[in-house]
Amino acid sequence: MEQNTIITDYRPFKTLTIDGGGIKGLYSSTILEHLEQRFGQCSEYFDMICGTSTGGLIALALALGKPASEISAIYEKQGRKIFPPSILPGWRSLCQAIWGGKYSDKPLKGVLEEFFGTHTVADLQNLVCIPSYSITDARPWVFKRDHGLLDRDNGAKLVDVALATSAAPTFFPLCEIPHYNYKQFIDGGVWANNPALVGIIEALTYFVGKDKPFNAVEVLSVSSLNNTAGRSPGLARRRSFLRWGAELFEPSLIGQSAFTDYFLQKLCEMNDIKVKYIRIPSEQISAEQQQLVKLDGANKKALRFIKGKGNDRGTIAKKDAAVCAFFNNKKLFKL
Repeated sequence: MEQNTIITDYRPFKTLTIDGGGIKGLYSSTILEHLEQRFGQCSEYFDMICGTSTGGLIALALALGKPASEISAIYEKQGRKIFPPSILPGWRSLCQAIWGGKYSDKPLKGVLEEFFGTHTVADLQNLVCIPSYSITDARPWVFKRDHGLLDRDNGAKLVDVALATSAAPTFFPLCEIPHYNYKQFIDGGVWANNPALVGIIEALTYFVGKDKPFNAVEVLSVSSLNNTAGRSPGLARRRSFLRWGAELFEPSLIGQSAFTDYFLQKLCEMNDIKVKYIRIPSEQISAEQQQLVKLDGANKKALRFIKGKGNDRGTIAKKDAAVCAFFNNKKLFKL
């Protein structure tokens, strides 16, 4: 449809967003499997798909036309390759604290090259927003499927975009992309782990509002599996980087996602333009189960647990009337 067509009936611009969370992306992809089993491929129902970090990998795959089941298989079959176990107890934590980071990105890059091949952003079937952060420019960066006057990202390889959005500080090396004159990027989770707000801003800027082709925004937001159990009081107050370890990065991801969720709920209540925001939340995690829910916990027991929680929530989501409403009609925006 022409972008400058003025409409008077209800035309929602529908966006699917997926949180970051490392190997816990298996939770999100499993939920999407349930939705696709009932309704068909998600890419046919959403005008735009947004994802951060591991959610960015999922978003790129969906927009390329990959089924959610193939995405889940990456986590289940390749997770241990991407996040290999430590050679010695504490070895990876030591590397994370004082050397070149906890993991090499070579295994991840190899998995992504096998999955995405030589495809570029131009090959995507949906609009996308994939948050990252440019260390070179010292500012947030959003990779987009080019539309209208935008012409920056279509030539970028999907492998590079996926590496850029998931280059978690201290976990993976900086991502360096030749397409952008070797700019260096880190994980978009440092500022937009829940990319729903990014999606809404993109929609309101280009597609929704007066003299624009759409007059409403609908966002279906899929959470990662988060540690929802708190800690007991009395933790040591003076905590070095070594003492924090992996826990240093994850609270910022969860906190940012929670704030975005709260902000968008309030936005839905006060905006003149109709905004619908539905969140598929994290399943509850007990204190005992927390050890199985980590950004890089890819052992068989952890993967089974994450998959199980995704199945639990997916079973609920595909019967939820508010979620099902997103699949009543297929996407309106055509590239």
